[in-house]
Amino acid sequence: MDVDTRLLRYFAAVAAEGNLTRAAERLYVSQPSLTKQIRQLENLLGVRLFDRSRSGMALTAAGAELAAEVPDLLAGWDRILRETRRAAGREARVLRVGFLASAANEATPRIIAEFARRQPGWRVEMRQASWGDPTGGLAAAEVDVAILRLPFPGADELRVRELFGEPRWVALASSHPLASRGVVDFAELLDEPFVAAPTETGGWRDFWLATEERAGRVPRIGAVTDQPDEWLSAIANGYGIALAPESSARFYARPGIVYRPVTGVAPSRVGVVWTPAAEENAVVGEFVRCCVRIGYSGGAPEPPIPVGDDDNAAPETE
Repeated sequence: MDVDTRLLRYFAAVAAEGNLTRAAERLYVSQPSLTKQIRQLENLLGVRLFDRSRSGMALTAAGAELAAEVPDLLAGWDRILRETRRAAGREARVLRVGFLASAANEATPRIIAEFARRQPGWRVEMRQASWGDPTGGLAAAEVDVAILRLPFPGADELRVRELFGEPRWVALASSHPLASRGVVDFAELLDEPFVAAPTETGGWRDFWLATEERAGRVPRIGAVTDQPDEWLSAIANGYGIALAPESSARFYARPGIVYRPVTGVAPSRVGVVWTPAAEENAVVGEFVRCCVRIGYSGGAPEPPIPVGDDDNAAPETE
């Protein structure tokens, strides 16, 4: 019998949280989907893993036995997968960089050029993730490092170096009554329908709905999308408005859509992100240094980077 490791990860999350809602948020999946996957695992194994009640999910004796073994099993598989992909990348001299939407904006080409100068023979492969995965592929070990919008779910388990901030603007259909305004106050948008990311993205979705600035008022959702093209179409068709980075006005200009500055909301932040397992990866370290040197705009000395070899070390050649 073969069991998908994804089912084991879902099981481990529910076992750790003891609650389907919290586990679903942690995994970036919907609660009905998670319930279905747990039942699928129980059917495959032919045992009941949880006692379900209003107070949560309690492990059965069989579930407790599995919960004791699964973390080591998954950690071993993750290590094998990570090292296999890393070996392939080293052999091809390719660094896989995940990103969402416009990544570091205009700084991205300069970061890549600086990396090429510091790591001759290596190239960067940019991999765009859907908004359904705010980690840009890091959570699934599909990339080595990522340039992401902060905050995002799971950031506490990763290494994050903030690069710069960027104001949040609002994207509206050009026919919208507020489209003619030079600046829009967020209070004027509270009753508007919003185009949102999928619910499983948790806090990342909440940030782009500005839930903290709503004083408890629940946002209206006009459409849900996880790709830029779908997002643009929903806005242009009048299904809703959306908060977006200021740079979206340049990167996602489109007939029928206007972008306006918004007051009353905190700015978005961009950071370079990597996994704890990449702490000693000198190539990842060089990329992080390039991001900081090109993208950091805090006005203070560059923050230390706990990745890779000494900053003056020769480029890696193996």
